[in-house]
Amino acid sequence: MGMWWERNIVEPGKLPLLLALTAFVLTFLITRLITRLIRAGRGPFGNIRAGGLHIHHVVPGVVLTIVGGFCAVAGGQRGFGSALAAVVFGVGAGLVLDEFALILHLDDVYWSEEGRKSVEAVVLTASLVGLLLLGYSPFGVDGLDQQDLQSRGTVIATIAVNFLFSLICLAKGKARLAVFGVVIPFLAWFGAVRLARPTSLWARRLYGRRPRARARARLRAYHHDRRWLGPSRRIQDWIGGTPDPELTRAPARR
Repeated sequence: MGMWWERNIVEPGKLPLLLALTAFVLTFLITRLITRLIRAGRGPFGNIRAGGLHIHHVVPGVVLTIVGGFCAVAGGQRGFGSALAAVVFGVGAGLVLDEFALILHLDDVYWSEEGRKSVEAVVLTASLVGLLLLGYSPFGVDGLDQQDLQSRGTVIATIAVNFLFSLICLAKGKARLAVFGVVIPFLAWFGAVRLARPTSLWARRLYGRRPRARARARLRAYHHDRRWLGPSRRIQDWIGGTPDPELTRAPARR
């Protein structure tokens, strides 16, 4: 069965990745459905408690991720064991990233505004794995022909340049473009030549004595957020549920 899938559905060796991605997405969607039902007081589901301690689903998620990861390393890329390990790993990763915001803030921010980061992490991860399944390689290596691939210097230079653009993009406060730019270098190039976000490290270091650049950066960020922040949040709410405004954390004092 596995060989049929690899011959007709995915490239050879990519069946475990497909199974892991499918398990990851389904686990996230089912988990969000259950948590939304618990939040609404519907259905037979409830929070898991042991001795008064609320057991978050990130805990079994970590266990499954570790078990699936080690089994995948030990089992190779083919056979039933490899497929099973991929599914276990995908389920664990889905449970862990569904509570990514909790890990980041070390606080139960699941239904707060900060909890949107979990949805962003899941969407970002699923998108990147999907690109890998489609045949993209990190740092633009897939754009080299066979002759270029035989030259170690060309490959190293390509990786180094694309990695540098991704770092610049990250320093300019464009994390999504930086991450996607690892797989699709054009996105990192585009983000690297554009103005930095006004609160980014790049802007603080290089726009300090350039008032016009600071003003342009603030104006561009304002128009960008005004255009895209609303739609992106509506999509996040549709996927993960609407946060409770009263649960939003107060900004930390410095």
